[in-house]
Amino acid sequence: MNEQLLSCRQLFNLKPKTLETRITNFYNQTQNSSLTIQYILTLRVRYQLGAQEFAHILKDLVRYLFMNTKATRTMKRFFYYFQDYFMAPEWRSLRLRLFTVKSFGEKVMSIARSLVSAVRPDETNEP
Repeated sequence: MNEQLLSCRQLFNLKPKTLETRITNFYNQTQNSSLTIQYILTLRVRYQLGAQEFAHILKDLVRYLFMNTKATRTMKRFFYYFQDYFMAPEWRSLRLRLFTVKSFGEKVMSIARSLVSAVRPDETNEP
């Protein structure tokens, strides 16, 4: 399935029940968590524009994706938009799972090296 299941027009015009069914079926058929998260984020935008019926749409699917599937770049990118879908302890554990200490340590080390190299004089082989 190379083409997207839902167009922008459908995401902003269809009723919540129809969208829930289509997005759930799409995920069950393709197991594409990245595109599913993007669809649900679009529905969050629709909620922010005033459609109150989209407040916590597909909450169970979002919780399943973040808690049980492999972390993808898309999930890391849009993680903070779904904070109200989780309780505080779950949120902390998810944050640690998605943004591991190892990657944080690597970023700190690279920043520290760049700061030290800016201060350290250039090495030369002259006596």
